[in-house]
Amino acid sequence: MNEDQSSLLSLRGLTKIYGSLIANDAVDLNVSPGSIHAVLGENGAGKSTLMKLAYGVVPPDAGEIYWEGEKVDHWNTSIARELGIGMVFQHFSLFETLSVVENIALTIKGTRKELIERINDVSAEYQLEIEPDAMVSSLSVGQRQRVEIIRCLLQDLKLLILDEPTSVLPPQHVRALFDALRKLQDNGVAILYISHKLEEIRELCDTATILRNGKVTGIIDPNKKTAHELATLMIGRDIPKIEQRQSANKSEAAVLKITNLSVTNPDPFGPELKDINLSVFGGEIVGIAGVSGNGQQELGRIISGEDLRKDLPKSAIEILGQSVTDKDVTSRRDLGFSFVPEERLGRGAVPPMSLNQNALLTAFKDGMLKNGFIQNNAVSKFTKKCIDDFKVKCSGTAATANSLSGGNLQKFLVGRELMLAPKFLFMSQPTWGVDVGAANEIRQKLIGLRESGVAILVISEELEELFEITDRIYVLRSGRLSPSLKTSDVTPDEIGEYMIGETREETAHAV
Repeated sequence: MNEDQSSLLSLRGLTKIYGSLIANDAVDLNVSPGSIHAVLGENGAGKSTLMKLAYGVVPPDAGEIYWEGEKVDHWNTSIARELGIGMVFQHFSLFETLSVVENIALTIKGTRKELIERINDVSAEYQLEIEPDAMVSSLSVGQRQRVEIIRCLLQDLKLLILDEPTSVLPPQHVRALFDALRKLQDNGVAILYISHKLEEIRELCDTATILRNGKVTGIIDPNKKTAHELATLMIGRDIPKIEQRQSANKSEAAVLKITNLSVTNPDPFGPELKDINLSVFGGEIVGIAGVSGNGQQELGRIISGEDLRKDLPKSAIEILGQSVTDKDVTSRRDLGFSFVPEERLGRGAVPPMSLNQNALLTAFKDGMLKNGFIQNNAVSKFTKKCIDDFKVKCSGTAATANSLSGGNLQKFLVGRELMLAPKFLFMSQPTWGVDVGAANEIRQKLIGLRESGVAILVISEELEELFEITDRIYVLRSGRLSPSLKTSDVTPDEIGEYMIGETREETAHAV
């Protein structure tokens, strides 16, 4: 029996070309029944394109696809779903104007009542809680990922493709998800698993295919490699360790001060913010941890000025000693505020616009306008420097935002904001979907900013990230903020207890 016949899914010589970019170059991939197969590579290596080819979202320019040893012509998503393939995309495929159950009903048969019961059963079993009647437009990035995972789990699966599935879960729930994936594996379901958390790959996966610049550079057993060795294989160079040094420039006054902030939510399924008290000083990085959907999105919009609540007391939100409760986004930026939202496409960048145009959106006051006219040379110079300094893989400054991989677009957005020399930087999910090398570079730049006296607030569902870079951590749960916790005094498990409401002494580590 040849390899194609013994494999559940076999990709042979798949090539995909976009203009002058060869996204996948004669890629071979074999997924065996009941295996958990990782695909590793840095941002822009071709992982997402390969998964889209495997799921039939885009047709290959060359190559063949086999399912259970039989060649399949005219491969598309309908055929893939009929064969039992489910996929959770990096950029989700949900309709914002529909509810959770209505989105799932588009691909899963059943009455509304039946689907709601099944959604509740699956979400409880896998600890992926979601409200079936909630509108997708009101959901955070993490909650939307849960909907995608649940939709796949409702299928009669033979192969599940997962892209960064644990980025929305606290440590305790990661264990439950892993148990669920192993149950699927025991039932003969194969799993294609993409993650930048290399320890997860080592623990969960039995095979790993490594992509670099669109080509397969190796097929390995990840259990026989250290995380550092896997990272080096992925990016082709050694990964420098983050240098953590104490800041000597901590300000005496808080740069951001939130006092007794309570906000009602017009969405009946959305969390309300209740008596939030938070401070961030210059020269420190403060993190907000929490399971997605506990008020992170609502708090982020209040801090950024996107959700302007003029009925709040003037003392509710202060930046650099000034009340900004009634100030919009532009007015807050004038004070030295920079912001990177969790949604890259839509809030962080306009998808069809070029990188030049997207740079202009927030950096227009950085010498890009003269007498009301755009200075194209200045815009291009700024954009090119951002691309070069942050190692953004793209075709140039004219490349559209939606042509970049998720990780490369994130690097561009982070670079754009850091180049504005902020006094207060607010970032939501700063390294979500970014490979280990680029994530380290971003985190090191944040530490460098902190050392120069910048105040930095980070909302992240990556506990490892928060423990690596922050001085203090708050935990947001059900719209309430925990006491301030000194990072060096707590463990990830203790933070996880705050996240799911199992702390015995909520003030045990309060500063």
